[in-house]
Amino acid sequence: MSGLIKDNIFGSSGSIIAAAGGLSWQPVVTASTVTVSSGKGYFINTTSNACTITLPSSAEAGDQIILADYARNWGTNAITIDSNGLLFQGKTDGFIVDYDTAGQAINLVYSGATVGWTPASDIVSALEPVAPATQRAIFAYGDSGSLTSISNLVNSSGVVAADVTGVGTARAGLAASSYGGDKAIFGYGYTTGDVSMTNLVNNSGVVATDVSGVGTARNAPAAAEYGGDKAIFGYGQNSSSGANLSVTNLVNNSGVVASDVTGVGSIRIAPAAARYGTDKAIFGFGFAGGQLSVTNLVSNSGVVAADVSGVGTARHYLGAAAYGGDKAIFGYGDTGSKVSLTNLVNNSGVVAADVTGVGTARTEIAASSYGGDKAIFGYGNGGSGKVATTNLVNNSGVVGSDVSGVGTVRRASEAAGYSYSA
Repeated sequence: MSGLIKDNIFGSSGSIIAAAGGLSWQPVVTASTVTVSSGKGYFINTTSNACTITLPSSAEAGDQIILADYARNWGTNAITIDSNGLLFQGKTDGFIVDYDTAGQAINLVYSGATVGWTPASDIVSALEPVAPATQRAIFAYGDSGSLTSISNLVNSSGVVAADVTGVGTARAGLAASSYGGDKAIFGYGYTTGDVSMTNLVNNSGVVATDVSGVGTARNAPAAAEYGGDKAIFGYGQNSSSGANLSVTNLVNNSGVVASDVTGVGSIRIAPAAARYGTDKAIFGFGFAGGQLSVTNLVSNSGVVAADVSGVGTARHYLGAAAYGGDKAIFGYGDTGSKVSLTNLVNNSGVVAADVTGVGTARTEIAASSYGGDKAIFGYGNGGSGKVATTNLVNNSGVVGSDVSGVGTVRRASEAAGYSYSA
């Protein structure tokens, strides 16, 4: 599981004790793992170690389990709840649910298949689950002189692997994002014309065949993860009409793309987008009759906000990625000339001033998070043409020097994070 639920507070009214009256209380648990059953209460003693608690694999509405901090040590050694295939507060068991406050007690009630297990008590302050960061990344597609569908996997240390024979229609000018917590999706772009097809990537980095597109066909959109396990595509250009767009398409946690949503903010082509603040997203920069530095924040429900006056040098064909767990970075791009400057974004979505760039100036670059809290920029169109160069970004947002490229040189590819496993 993944996504933190912390600091649940229970009052002293005695409602939990009353609710527990019909349950069968079990001996104190001191082990590091335990599988629990409905209709029972458990005292969890984490004095010597943390404890992973596996919930039943099946349940009926109204089933109840109570967990209590026996020795007031959950603040030192937390408990982790594995929902074992069932939902927990509407989230799949690809989420980590941690309780780490001393003296906590948790009254879990199964509400049914739609929401699953839900903490219930007289006073509750429970944070929404937050997806953990992906560990690996994938670069795919692009223009190497001809359109390609090749991909390159990136491990949790930022090492790029050799080309993998492509799956799906060769294209460039597309966008990509994580979705479902540990998977990725590539979508839109151009072949002989603009397309709206997508390709899903599983948590092993395997790219699936084309899925018929939903929404307006377009090239040079941007995409980012939001809401912990969903994604959003936005902006771009429809070549057949010549129109720049502000349309968006939401992607659910199964990788299904929804129909067009009327856009908010400046119409534009070639912006970049990234997750920030753990469950929100930001679109930034782009081109519409000239380079822009405008940004648009996206809520954890996928709602796009109005334009925010830009900070930093206006440009397009740049890259963006999450880093540091809850921040983002925009980098490189085209100002009329190729640049390597970056702009950091804090966990409130505020964009900072330009940082002098590191590495080869280039446009049509791709970027992704990797390694849990770091980022990587790669490929693009450099001063001497297409490159396979990469630049790693540490968890403080510092960009490293050029790393000799691996794989086919190309521009207008895309990248996204996948896999919880390092």
